[in-house]
Amino acid sequence: MTPSVSVLAVDAGNSKTDVAVIGPDGSVIGAARGGGFQPPAVGVRAALDGLAEPVERALGQAGIRAVTHVSACLANADLPVEEEELTAAVHARGWGGTTVVRNDTFAILRAGVDEPRGVAVVCGAGINCVGMLPDGRTARFPAIGRISGDWGGGAGLAEEALWFAARAEDGRGEATELARTLPAHFGLESMYALIEALHLGRIAGARRHELTPVLFATGAAGDPVARALVDRLADEVVALSTVALGRLGLLDEEVPVVLGGSVLAARHPQLSDRIDELLAARAPKAAVSVVTSPPVLGAALLGLDHVGAPARARARLREGYAQWGGSRSRRQDHTHG
Repeated sequence: MTPSVSVLAVDAGNSKTDVAVIGPDGSVIGAARGGGFQPPAVGVRAALDGLAEPVERALGQAGIRAVTHVSACLANADLPVEEEELTAAVHARGWGGTTVVRNDTFAILRAGVDEPRGVAVVCGAGINCVGMLPDGRTARFPAIGRISGDWGGGAGLAEEALWFAARAEDGRGEATELARTLPAHFGLESMYALIEALHLGRIAGARRHELTPVLFATGAAGDPVARALVDRLADEVVALSTVALGRLGLLDEEVPVVLGGSVLAARHPQLSDRIDELLAARAPKAAVSVVTSPPVLGAALLGLDHVGAPARARARLREGYAQWGGSRSRRQDHTHG
């Protein structure tokens, strides 16, 4: 195997990193997993030092030292200026002849479409949306929190649920079953007890994400406050996707809208049904699907796109990851390319 025909694909999230080396026929000839990628917490150099470990293991498994092209989809590459900085820093490591760094949401999108055309909304801990066209045009949002207009994501939903539940218990807000179900999840009898436990660190702040499924279950049981929060998330997903479609001139075309991330992949009926209903009205030809394929597949496909690999190589690559699932359409069976 020569480096002139290989691609290094990297999907680096906050909690884990997947790396794959792809041969000219689309086969995976090296793979490794590493820890999370968090430049804001540790700095770019230290984050890349951590990334180097799984990259070098994957290259070693493939029996090569470098590739033609590095396709890296990285968490915390939220702004174009951050992508440029990270592209230069990754390229300086000498892993490939060319390097492209993108936000990791692009990997989710490319994993769920048969060509680089469509829109993806990802809702896990946070929320983000990107779109792309084969000619290289993209649509994106800063997606760095409330200062960039974001609402939703698992962490945001948990905070909203706590806010409503606290106000329900002390009388400032309307009654909601969340005041019972949220503390009950941790074996506590009241919101006051939960607030105290979170504030004093008896329950780790990182465990707040466990409350998001409780919110959905409470809504499914009929609680109006919880249901309103679920509806608001659906509205936000549709707002993101339709704005991105509009920017790319795709609102009236047959186009994939790919949903990913733990919150959307859970396929909560109320959330999924409302997303389908609203999108059918605003983008009637859009085909909604939920991606279950690993994002590193998307990073690898973007790399094969860049080097002009033949369609059979992309098909073989996707076949190789089929064991992980795939993109399962919820509304209609529609593919491109």
